[in-house]
Amino acid sequence: MPGAIGLGIVLFAMAILVANWGEAPILGLTPHQFASVAALSAMALLIASVVMSEFRGRWINGVRALLTWSLLIVALVGLYSYRDELQTVAARVAGELMPGETTVAAGGEVVVTRRMDGTFLVNGKVNDRNTRFIFDTGATTVVLTGETAKALGIEPGPLGYTVMVATANGRTLAAPVTLDRIAVGSIREQRVRALVAKPGVLHENLLGMSFLDRLASYEVRQNRLILRGRAS
Repeated sequence: MPGAIGLGIVLFAMAILVANWGEAPILGLTPHQFASVAALSAMALLIASVVMSEFRGRWINGVRALLTWSLLIVALVGLYSYRDELQTVAARVAGELMPGETTVAAGGEVVVTRRMDGTFLVNGKVNDRNTRFIFDTGATTVVLTGETAKALGIEPGPLGYTVMVATANGRTLAAPVTLDRIAVGSIREQRVRALVAKPGVLHENLLGMSFLDRLASYEVRQNRLILRGRAS
């Protein structure tokens, strides 16, 4: 029954797509309800196809196929029941394997996956140079480490450190600067206020509110950070 097998595969693919990205109701069902119906229908078609083909030969083969597929369907139902937990684990692993990787989704949304330690590492650019940031709503401005600032050619000088800031190592002075350009994925902002920490004081650049406040919105949803830029 090649036709039934093909239809089952199509239904499985549809169930996966709707479960992960569906938002609007389909045929009066919520996306998860529709995905469940499609997945169960696909499994029923595949099992019926295999069992029928086996019963055309020896009956013992058909019984063996029925038992095998019964165990498989129990396993699949178990996996589907824990789909949210499995998606969380998969997302965390992806965040570690590809730290800071940004994806531009439909509509220009920039999506970043959470790392195992719970933080969001964001790949961006400062003045067209690759720069990594930690997403930090607790930072009032973008903050660059002294080492990153030097690599970008930004050197405030000893008299430029006039702003008191709190870090994990205590309070210290930072230098106020204005960055010509910051880009994260498809989002680009110009003339962004920032601070430069003294060398050796800070170990990560911080993507703070002087950049985030310029966005249309940002949110954390299912271990994903979603940034939305304002329309030009």
